[in-house]
Amino acid sequence: MQNHTIKNESSHPESETPEPKKLTLQVSKVQIPMRIDKYLTQQVENATRNKVQEAIEEERVLVNGRPVKSNYRIKSCDTILITFLRPPAPELAPEDIPIDIVYEDSDLMVVNKEPGMVVHPAFGNWTGTLANAILHHIGRDAESLDASELRPGIVHRLDKDTSGLIIIAKNPTALHRLARQFAMRQVQKIYKAIVWGVPDPRSGTILTNIGRSKKNRKIMANYPYEGLDGKHAITDYLVEENLHWFSVVSLTLHTGRTHQIRAHMQHTGNPILGDETYGGTVIRTLPFSKSESFVTNLLEIMPRQALHAETLSFSQPTTHEKLTFSSPLPTDMQRTLEKIRSVIKSEMEG
Repeated sequence: MQNHTIKNESSHPESETPEPKKLTLQVSKVQIPMRIDKYLTQQVENATRNKVQEAIEEERVLVNGRPVKSNYRIKSCDTILITFLRPPAPELAPEDIPIDIVYEDSDLMVVNKEPGMVVHPAFGNWTGTLANAILHHIGRDAESLDASELRPGIVHRLDKDTSGLIIIAKNPTALHRLARQFAMRQVQKIYKAIVWGVPDPRSGTILTNIGRSKKNRKIMANYPYEGLDGKHAITDYLVEENLHWFSVVSLTLHTGRTHQIRAHMQHTGNPILGDETYGGTVIRTLPFSKSESFVTNLLEIMPRQALHAETLSFSQPTTHEKLTFSSPLPTDMQRTLEKIRSVIKSEMEG
């Protein structure tokens, strides 16, 4: 196991110009020698090989206090200090992007997010996000919206390629009260997924501790103990439809860890179909002829993780009325299920 220690050094909160961000990595005693550019690409979130090599060339990567070349091979117990340049974020601009508004009142909106839409801007995705669309829909004069704020009213998030329901607050009071409901686990979130295989037993609770993978910090991993490695994560699951080689699973979150459902389904051996990060695009051999072309076709229909935020239930922040919303499966998931059911029927009749 390749353990290492990470330390972040935050910039001064009152600086008008953001100071460079610094990250320290302490290489494990059992780390296998590896090129430093490859190692940092694996360990640093949002890093690319080109960005890492650029930082090395500009001597913003120090190993044991000294600059190195990209081909330097890290050794056990090396201390790596990386300095990131942090250009100021551009002002969030309103964009006339169509969004599917399921519900709206003076305090909030419930939006049915389409797959592929980023929720809020970040490096590499400054435009075309749900936040840009919200700013256009509500208008700059809305009480809670500030052009310097990159998450206007966004209480929680969905991954880019996860579709479904998300809550948007329209004023500071609603934002605070809704955030508290999430923190107190008073918001019910139910997801629907198409997964490989059929979980056994057909219903149950997945309980692990989720944290950044020690091999690749861009993904999450399951750990047996809570602490430095990860935080406890709880997901209830129920198999709603047995599709022989796949199944439709309903999943209820009791915690909100990054990639929780995706990591948990990988943990059970039932990764979400189409989830490249967590094993859902590995083509398995199925017990019938031409199964490889069948699976390849499924992955063309479903080029993302087959995960949909189907149901949200929470209290209206002002009236305290219980609100519940459901969203039908998006077209790509429906088409995928139709294809699977059709092949099952053909195989059973044959």
